[in-house]
Amino acid sequence: MSRGPRALAVAFGASSLTHYGGVYLLHRFLTRIGFKQAVAMELRFAQRNNRYSVGEMLLALLYPMILGLERLETTQLLRQNGVFQYLTGLPSYPEATTLRRFLLRAAPTALPKLRALHDRFLRRMAVQPRPRTRLIFDIDSTVLVVYGHQEQARIGYNPIKRGRPSYHPLLCFEGQTKDFWHGELRPGDAHTASGTLDLLAACFAKNLAGVRVRIVRADKGFFDHKLIEWLEGRRARFVIVARLTPPIKRKLAHLRYVSPSPGVEVAEFRYQPTRWPQPYRFVVIRRPQPEEPTSQLTLFKLGRYHYQVLVTNLPLRPLNLWRFYNDRAGVELLIKQLKGDYALGSIPTRYFFANETYFHLLLLAYNLVNWFKRLCLPPAFQNATLQTLRQRILLMPAQLRRTDNRPRLLLPASGPREAAWKYALQHIQQLRP
Repeated sequence: MSRGPRALAVAFGASSLTHYGGVYLLHRFLTRIGFKQAVAMELRFAQRNNRYSVGEMLLALLYPMILGLERLETTQLLRQNGVFQYLTGLPSYPEATTLRRFLLRAAPTALPKLRALHDRFLRRMAVQPRPRTRLIFDIDSTVLVVYGHQEQARIGYNPIKRGRPSYHPLLCFEGQTKDFWHGELRPGDAHTASGTLDLLAACFAKNLAGVRVRIVRADKGFFDHKLIEWLEGRRARFVIVARLTPPIKRKLAHLRYVSPSPGVEVAEFRYQPTRWPQPYRFVVIRRPQPEEPTSQLTLFKLGRYHYQVLVTNLPLRPLNLWRFYNDRAGVELLIKQLKGDYALGSIPTRYFFANETYFHLLLLAYNLVNWFKRLCLPPAFQNATLQTLRQRILLMPAQLRRTDNRPRLLLPASGPREAAWKYALQHIQQLRP
């Protein structure tokens, strides 16, 4: 067996090393698209501590979200990392208490400007690398459990921690690009569909040139005639899971089913629920009940079958409609990633407005990473999670040296990772400023 070193001197104080070499790619990307300049020039307000500008404070919050430092206290690592500060253009790194106070002060004045800036970049980046002719809006809500005495954290629907206070955000993603489109942080006792019309109005207002079709996909929590009338009034398409009311259940056993695919039977009918202004098309998917039903199976059971009913104005055949709706499952995976990779559930303060600012910063960080993947990384990384992106690109050990009076970032030779870096550098340079 080969032996390791026996007499190795250990010394501390090296100032040219970093664990976050990949942050340089993010810095180049954000600079190239003009994000850093926009943050510096457009997000301004008076503050007591002039050591850091508003733009520097916002970047100091965005970078840890992307790098996996889940809580503000863990950003202490970045205060001691001079190479990280150099690669990101930050003169130094603020303390966690400074960041927390900034969130509280920024909430009333900076948040509207931040959201407007986010929307402007969304309109620009959503049409890259190619224009869109249709938008698919996937809406959903989720529960963020809190531990403490946070403002507007209330007891509501909470399937995981029953009886715990929570927040209940409402989110919308674009189904093709997976970009976050709009969202609101709500108290924990808010109903699933509360504020949906306002959310969709904001989504539709962010219109893109050339978009002719807008489609909304939603689960049964959003099955409401007011929503459907609103969509019809704007000539939008929709497919929404219907709540299985007693009149709908009575229809299921008497329909004529056909089997367009093994293990799946479909039927459809027109029906006007109570208080609805007109009848609509309902599509039924029927599948044989498995011998060992799992806890994940929540569809309505009748006899030997499980049923799912969709209400829609799309002209798709029933099987194609069902498959199109099932693509919406991607939004649930995105929310899971936001909770796991971006620590969406880590609530940093006791104050609702400060937490709301942090919430929107986190969703901005998600979009920045999504745009970076789509425009700058090889095809193999297009569907990579942030955790994979960290392991393979962002958390690269690096050494900063100065040779011939020129800074040089030294990275380990790493095969596929090295190729991904070179690919990214080339494509960042090709982006339009």
